Amino acid sequence: MLPTKNRLRASKDFALTTKTGVRATSLSLVVYLRTNLSNLNDPQVGLIVNKSVGGSVVRHRVSRQIRHLISGHLQNIPTSSQVVVRVLRNQPNYETELNDLMPKVISKALVSA
Repeated sequence: MLPTKNRLRASKDFALTTKTGVRATSLSLVVYLRTNLSNLNDPQVGLIVNKSVGGSVVRHRVSRQIRHLISGHLQNIPTSSQVVVRVLRNQPNYETELNDLMPKVISKALVSA
């Protein structure tokens, strides 16, 4: 579970981050990173899980897994930034791929920023 101060909630922030942020992609994930926001003291993270991932139960399970993985990466994300993680599709071995992919995708987005 992400702390309240680290949650991205406003649809306006999601739109700005996905349109103007740095993007890193893989087969099933896209990570957007928007940095140097003067009004933030802590990084904020938001999730977008596509309906093609599965039904409601599957999408919520994937969201919980991603939130858990990202909570371990919060210290690597710049403090005045917003991150949006978009899950495009489900994989047969999703848990293993997610554990291997998240650190690579976040570091790639941070290097590009």
